[in-house]
Amino acid sequence: MASITLGGNPVSTVGELPAAGAPAPGFDLIGSDFSAVSRTDGVRTVLNIFPSIDTGVCGASVRKFNELAAGLDNTQVVNVSADLPFAQARFCGAEGIENAVAASGFRSSFGDDYGVRMLDGKFEGLFARSVVVIDADGTVLHSQLVPEIATEPDYDAAVAALS
Repeated sequence: MASITLGGNPVSTVGELPAAGAPAPGFDLIGSDFSAVSRTDGVRTVLNIFPSIDTGVCGASVRKFNELAAGLDNTQVVNVSADLPFAQARFCGAEGIENAVAASGFRSSFGDDYGVRMLDGKFEGLFARSVVVIDADGTVLHSQLVPEIATEPDYDAAVAALS
């Protein structure tokens, strides 16, 4: 279990993010068009995990990772939340998100498998803001659980892990 904050108030997660060097858990998510989304063998993956597409900081991270994805070779960027695919499709369509994939964990064990499901606080059941970078062979290169949910992740560290 990890401890983070939301507005300075303590929040616990169901577990811990996978550490660098560990094998990344598999995942089966639902895309904004209800298609299956999973890690592609032989392709690096950046998971941008967040509570809800309809909050300012979450939206900012989706836009930033979409921008970064345009310059990343052999890398898929997956924006993951518990939002329904309808909300993700609406946001991504309105914002022109074309370089990154939106994926919902609403029908999967993703939040528990990655240790990011929040156990308490007003966002209980949603995913804690975090980033996991996975190499083409499925090994975790970098993970960050953002200590305060209302702050953005370290984009530079995520991209540097791909170098």
